[in-house]
Amino acid sequence: MRAKPRRQRRRPRSSPGAPPGTLTVDPEAPKPFIRVMGYDQGEFAEGEFAEGEVTDVQTLRDYLARWPVTWVNVDGLGDAETIRRIGELFGLHHLALEDVLTLHQRPKVEEYAEHLFLVVRMLEPGVAVQTEQISMFLGDRFVLTLQEHQGDCLDPIRKRIREAKGRIRTMGADYLAYALLDAVVDAYFPYLDDLSDRVEALEAEVLARPTPETVAKIHEFKRNLLTIRHVISPLREAINALLRDEAQAFSETTRVYLRDCYDHSIQVLEMVETYREVVGGLLDIYLSSVSNRMNEIMKVLTIIGTIFIPLSFLAGVYGMNFDPGASPWNMPELGWRWGYPVFLGLALGVALIELVFFWRRGWLGGDGKGTNGIPSDTDSAESDRPG
Repeated sequence: MRAKPRRQRRRPRSSPGAPPGTLTVDPEAPKPFIRVMGYDQGEFAEGEFAEGEVTDVQTLRDYLARWPVTWVNVDGLGDAETIRRIGELFGLHHLALEDVLTLHQRPKVEEYAEHLFLVVRMLEPGVAVQTEQISMFLGDRFVLTLQEHQGDCLDPIRKRIREAKGRIRTMGADYLAYALLDAVVDAYFPYLDDLSDRVEALEAEVLARPTPETVAKIHEFKRNLLTIRHVISPLREAINALLRDEAQAFSETTRVYLRDCYDHSIQVLEMVETYREVVGGLLDIYLSSVSNRMNEIMKVLTIIGTIFIPLSFLAGVYGMNFDPGASPWNMPELGWRWGYPVFLGLALGVALIELVFFWRRGWLGGDGKGTNGIPSDTDSAESDRPG
């Protein structure tokens, strides 16, 4: 897949109250670049036409008249006149052309008298996942695709046509439409496979040493998965609608392959739902890990503070200004020869007793009498036994 520029964030719409079928283009959108391929079982031909080279679309008429199957691909929607001329050539409904230039469509299928109109969204993976709208028209002898800009995941289909691989050159336009649709759906699998590896690495990071950047990664994954879900869910419905199509736009032979494409869309959706649950669980694990770390820190600080409470009491007692000479009861130990060492030994002994007590209770990480200082049922039962 070739590198693609970032999609324009601006999405033009027709002005409120404009007549149905009004063609409104983004002035910053790239100008149309047209590629056409025509083929039969024995031969094929292709051509490329930049802006202004197919003003009367006569070349496209020649392809339609010469070849049993013609695929016209338009990259760039920055010229409403070219889009209008192409629509007139293929007999496209003006409402469908309006949807082509309205780049916020969800995947859907619409049936018209002479053609079938499909909207699919192609994945543009990156730091933030985006999707590009591909509008597809299926007629009796042609497939017309219109994209926002150059670069797509359809090069394998072009290669199969050029090299006559598989059965694509022996089938009709409906099989070509299926192949293009299947290529768009299958393009999600490599991204999801790579996402699986990144989610595993993120899970290890969450369990080992989570940081605020970890939360940002989790939310980024959740946004990307939500974007794909909003695309795949209606796409699955659209493919299912094609399978139920009473107008028989797809032959029975092609419907067999279309069912396989439908299965692929279900697999993608199931993978997305699975990863969403995993990533959502990672956020819970992160919050739990941060809470546990905070609890450990608070436990250490509490133990330190608890150790110094009796030491502070002793220091406060012996810091009082009593005069031993005024009364034999006024701290006589202040006059002892070994009074200071005795005091230090007393303080150290109190601290050691506290540490031993904390350790036996399991508050210092030892086994103690139970887990986290809570006696187990066995410990409680043993303590209740008579000596």
